[in-house]
Amino acid sequence: MADTVGASHILLMYEGSMRSTATRSKDEALTEMKQIKGELDGGADFAILAAQHSDCPSGAKGGELGAFGRGQMVPEFDAVAFDLEVGGVSDVFETPFGYHLIHRTA
Repeated sequence: MADTVGASHILLMYEGSMRSTATRSKDEALTEMKQIKGELDGGADFAILAAQHSDCPSGAKGGELGAFGRGQMVPEFDAVAFDLEVGGVSDVFETPFGYHLIHRTA
């Protein structure tokens, strides 16, 4: 079992999510994230979609978070990131910060 992973992500915050300044509703964020996931499933480039859509500052770097160890992210994020195969993209999931998609890079 890996002690560290490398990942990129896309985050869509919604009104009321932790540290959010977003004005979209929770339902709007989920709908938008499902559309992004559909584009990824159709072969779209993760980094381009992260740059276009992510509310995280990492979006400017294609969503790249670099390497991180267990416990450095919120538990929901850790569980998904460490469960993915290298090269895999997660399903849409929620943390206190909003909805995420993760691409495991290492």
